[in-house]
Amino acid sequence: MINEANEQVGIVPILEALRLAREAGMDLVEVSPHEKPPVCRFMDYGKWKYKQKKKEQKSHATHVTQLKELRIKSVKIDVHDRETKFNQAKKFLEEGHKVQFNLMFRGREMAHVDLGRGIMEKFKADLGDLAKPEREPKLEGKRMIMILVPKGAATTT
Repeated sequence: MINEANEQVGIVPILEALRLAREAGMDLVEVSPHEKPPVCRFMDYGKWKYKQKKKEQKSHATHVTQLKELRIKSVKIDVHDRETKFNQAKKFLEEGHKVQFNLMFRGREMAHVDLGRGIMEKFKADLGDLAKPEREPKLEGKRMIMILVPKGAATTT
């Protein structure tokens, strides 16, 4: 038998071992049932099970990459709004997520697609140290879409 201080006590009858475990406020757990005589130890079994469960969860925890979308409502984006979108994109990229920029064109703005492409290229250049383009700015209907991935991630173009 092994006590709560990890000291070997020796061969003890089972009733005596159960009494000692109860006095110590612990559980008597059979560690090696196939040995002659079987080895038992005092431990808080509920606490041990909890630690094992937490260790198991931690070993299975992986980072899941998400696609974060930043919408730019118009080509007429203000400097402060642009900085806010830049800071959000920077935070997402540092966390390891992909960032999709979605620029909307309304009405007569469709005649100035080049301004929208310039905005997208500016984001791409400013975030160049953190990210690389997975998808270059491309016009789809009334939207221009660009996807950036963190530098460490693989591209799938």
